[in-house]
Amino acid sequence: MPNPVMQFQILSSQPDAAATFYRDLFDWQVSQDNALGYREIKTGSDEGIQGGIWPSPPNVPNFTQLFIAIDDIDAKAAAAQAKGAKILIPPTTLPDGGAVAILLDPFGMSFALLRRPA
Repeated sequence: MPNPVMQFQILSSQPDAAATFYRDLFDWQVSQDNALGYREIKTGSDEGIQGGIWPSPPNVPNFTQLFIAIDDIDAKAAAAQAKGAKILIPPTTLPDGGAVAILLDPFGMSFALLRRPA
């Protein structure tokens, strides 16, 4: 299976203000209607990828993270770790049945592995 980038996530120390900024600037729809209170972004286009906004951890600068689709999240997280990545959040099941893991590549860039719901 190919491993496409499925979504983006903006981590912000001011997630509500960031959501308002992007909503107003690009006419994006922003919704927190989910179990985690995640600010889901719908760009209004079938082109490109959709995303969301999440609070950044304390003392961490704002950044954007890519979510890459994989089939076997445990195996891919282990393979990334074997290649020098650090696992920040181990594979975790989401309310929709999917799973996510957050890693830091050997160069300091955060990225996410995403197993889609069955």
